[in-house]
Amino acid sequence: MATKDNNNSVIASEERAKQSAALVPKLRFKEFDGEWEKKKLGEITKINQGLQIAIKDRFLEEVENSFFYITNEFLRAGSTKKYFIKNPTESVLCTEEDILMTRTGNTGQVVTGVRGAFHNNFFKIKFTSSINKWFFFYFLTDYKTQNEILKLAGTSTIPDLNHSDFYRLKINLPSLKEQQKTATFLTAVDKKISQLTSKKQQLTKYKKGVMQQLFSQELRFKDENGNDFPDWEEKRLGEVAKYYDGTHQTPKYVEEGIPFYSVEHVTANQFSKTKFITNEVFEKENKRVKLERGDILMTRIGDIGTSRLIDWDVNASFYVSLALLKQNETFNSTYLNQFISSRFFQNELWKRTIHVAFPKKINLGEIGNCKVKLPNLKEQQKIASYLSALDDEIEAVQVQIEQTQVFKKGLLQQLFV
Repeated sequence: MATKDNNNSVIASEERAKQSAALVPKLRFKEFDGEWEKKKLGEITKINQGLQIAIKDRFLEEVENSFFYITNEFLRAGSTKKYFIKNPTESVLCTEEDILMTRTGNTGQVVTGVRGAFHNNFFKIKFTSSINKWFFFYFLTDYKTQNEILKLAGTSTIPDLNHSDFYRLKINLPSLKEQQKTATFLTAVDKKISQLTSKKQQLTKYKKGVMQQLFSQELRFKDENGNDFPDWEEKRLGEVAKYYDGTHQTPKYVEEGIPFYSVEHVTANQFSKTKFITNEVFEKENKRVKLERGDILMTRIGDIGTSRLIDWDVNASFYVSLALLKQNETFNSTYLNQFISSRFFQNELWKRTIHVAFPKKINLGEIGNCKVKLPNLKEQQKIASYLSALDDEIEAVQVQIEQTQVFKKGLLQQLFV
């Protein structure tokens, strides 16, 4: 009897092994079954490489017989620079329906929905009628495919994917109908991410407009009796708050110890992943200046004028690239932190920044000379509360975006083989 049970266990184990080895996804629409088919991209695609045009032969605006020139610059977030070229060959033209992929530099970035002529850094990928465009697009952007692309592109300073390596990539394909259903589902998730991103952009734009009105005093709050608050005062920051910079010596870092903050933590608003210093180094620096809840850290070298309110119980030290504004009873820290990002104060910083330095910087003493506009404390509190509520809304949408992106990543792992 025991032998029979053991045999059954072996058979069940073999069946599970066969299932895991079979080309079927972990997550599948119920109307589909059967194994997917493994293909090399060389069997189902053809790629064209783009055209390299010297900068002197490019135009900065559209002219007769010109085409938008798709370069790596186009992929940079926030870039507004556009190039146009005249009379490119047919083989380097693409429409919104085509798929492009970078082959060198930032290898593996996938682009679609753009019309123009593409640079030598790109492949245009044509595929057979047995392939759904969006299924193929999601396959290319899946982390497993991306890892394989980067592996084939090499580990040199500038990774480069050649034609033969691209054709060696393998894809597992279901029927065209299953491809279409999978792509439609993932497109719906992308649409949700796009809607949330648009909502965040609208909230951010709204907050920026409100800040401009509040700090220019076009928009004013009333007191609890419906009366106007007193006139605002304009003072030098040094009259309002004490300010310090961090340690000028790059410390010796240790595996565990006291967190050490620098510019990247403030700009990313991420203080949980830091380098560490010893308690001895911390205690020495702490005697000079101590970080406390309610203080403000502001960048002053490289990135200038990004600030973060310390609203947690802190036990940390910081680098010279940051300035510390100490809290006191004469101002509301949340108000001052919001005011730092205003157009008025950013202009104050800009006027005093040493732009020819590399990296650019503002000297600590010049920060103290920057002017700030101060309503009385009650109006500061009202402004701070209103803007903080908007920040909370923006952060809530950002959390939704990140959660949906994680959900999409999980889907890609389970919907593809």
